[in-house]
Amino acid sequence: MGSLAVYRRAILYLDRIVPQRFLPIWEHPAGPKTIFFWAPAFKWGLVIAGISDLTRPAEKISMQQSGSLAVTGLIWSRYSLVIIPKNWLAFSVNVFVALTGAFQVLRGWRYQQSIKGNNTM
Repeated sequence: MGSLAVYRRAILYLDRIVPQRFLPIWEHPAGPKTIFFWAPAFKWGLVIAGISDLTRPAEKISMQQSGSLAVTGLIWSRYSLVIIPKNWLAFSVNVFVALTGAFQVLRGWRYQQSIKGNNTM
């Protein structure tokens, strides 16, 4: 049995046991039955990694990687609001990806500026 068949059987089973009050979320076009839910849900791993990097010394920050995360977070935040249906889960995770990336860039930039300030003395 392939993974798609397992997934479909699991959804059929869960369709019968989801409580009535959760059906609007369950049946939503960007709900848990779709990739539009699971991709952003797993993307929270990037946010967790970015938050854990706050303890990393500033001299070890990759400005390119953090900048890329910030820019892609902004791009995908915008995209998640123009698609139909609007995907608020994707929007929220991408805002946090952008914020953590931008904060790391700021930390790296401040560190580089402090190095330049120390070298001019």
